[in-house]
Amino acid sequence: MLRKVKKIVTGQKKVDGAGVQLIRVIGKPDVYDFDPFLMLDAFDSEDPETYIKGFPWHPHRGIETVTYLLEGEINHGDSLGNSGVIKNGDCQWMTAGSGIIHQEMPQPAPRLLGTQLWVNLPGKDKMTAPKYREFKSSDMPLVEDGGSKVKIIAGEYKEATGPMEEITVQPTYHDVTIKPGGSFYFSTKQEDTVFIYIIYGTVLLPSEGNRELPARQAVLFGWGDQLQLKGGGEGEARLLLFSGKPLEEPVEWGGPIVMNTKEELNLAFKEIDKGNFIKEHHSDGTISSKAVNSSFYNK
Repeated sequence: MLRKVKKIVTGQKKVDGAGVQLIRVIGKPDVYDFDPFLMLDAFDSEDPETYIKGFPWHPHRGIETVTYLLEGEINHGDSLGNSGVIKNGDCQWMTAGSGIIHQEMPQPAPRLLGTQLWVNLPGKDKMTAPKYREFKSSDMPLVEDGGSKVKIIAGEYKEATGPMEEITVQPTYHDVTIKPGGSFYFSTKQEDTVFIYIIYGTVLLPSEGNRELPARQAVLFGWGDQLQLKGGGEGEARLLLFSGKPLEEPVEWGGPIVMNTKEELNLAFKEIDKGNFIKEHHSDGTISSKAVNSSFYNK
């Protein structure tokens, strides 16, 4: 059965970090509709003054953050000693788990274009050991299929598999380009949450009489096992496709921390205040607080 539109979310202009202008496409009001996806921020600017202050050191717990950069350059580092640079077409996938402190600092560029996605972790894995992964554009398979081409960040498409493995929720994340008049087909599990974010171009939905879908908005689809999209207009359409199994768990969300209960949320902030937020994971399965330079907590 072909999926039809369930909900369209316009998003809101926000200023986050130390002064980064962006669009919060989905966020707290949409948390249960888009489960297991918590947040999608989109940024597109040719003026470095709107993003250069970046996202200085800040904590995360209970989620995964995924930064996908279509154009530009972002430097990043974390309290575990990881650091790197992502550029055009690259992706950084970070499992915050039990806690990590990191920073993301965009660099001046002709254009900064990309998104950051937050994926929720199930309660049993919220205190898992943090992981940091970075993939270059060349690491991601590109599948061309007539009227469309699909860059696979996570999940599968036509027997090709993205480089992102060992993901708790196992979502699908594809970068899709559709030619005018071309079609894109995607098979889904009926129970999965499926939505798209159209970056540019005209996208039509054949299951609703070639209904035109709006760009720069999140389009959530209803029940079904097939998604069909068609390219309209005169130029190519480009979109991001997300799919994942809902967790169906309670969500308590405070800033950069997402847990299941208020008690867990309050504990996280108390640990940040006390300086024992970062945890050390031992081979016997136990967890203890880890000594981290106090400057990470004070920045």
